[in-house]
Amino acid sequence: MSASALAPDTSTWQLRTGARCQLVIGRFPPFDYDASRGGGLVLHSPADAHGVQQLRVPCEGLTIPPLDSQTARLFGVPLPPGISVQIQPDRLEGVLNPSSGEVNLTFRSRFRFTLGPASRPLYQASDLIVETALTSGTSHGRRHRSQGQPLNDEGRGRLVGVATISPCQDGWLNAFLGLPDEALAVMDVQFLRP
Repeated sequence: MSASALAPDTSTWQLRTGARCQLVIGRFPPFDYDASRGGGLVLHSPADAHGVQQLRVPCEGLTIPPLDSQTARLFGVPLPPGISVQIQPDRLEGVLNPSSGEVNLTFRSRFRFTLGPASRPLYQASDLIVETALTSGTSHGRRHRSQGQPLNDEGRGRLVGVATISPCQDGWLNAFLGLPDEALAVMDVQFLRP
């Protein structure tokens, strides 16, 4: 059974994202990212014969805070006001092994860079499409590498994922970020299970 076709007896949990997250894009230093206002509903199947549960987070109810002056810091300094990267999730689903706490999720989203007021931005770049495997294990690419943490007894863990970022239709943004290149996401998470 795929995560996108969970059985009718699917149950629900809550997903919360934490305050100690990071995002690294290409050659840039890491952004410290407070995603503590994020989260959503988690649909999960009963464990299969191997003890594995299918998970799916419906994206219409998934909140991922933008990277902006309130949530992101570079070298300990907040991003300047007016700079924002909105994260629009398209897919978040995968598997959990409850006995080991191992999590593996496919994550697909659109990153949208804007400059200026949210209601009337002065500049909005073309969306960057990001697809990665978020894992509680090790994720590595040519430039980036990170180690996740399986879920503990409280459902807390760390998911990491390296993604290849392809050029978008915005030449300026491609040049600024040096695309194509890699990105690394480090997400502290908690699965709240009754």
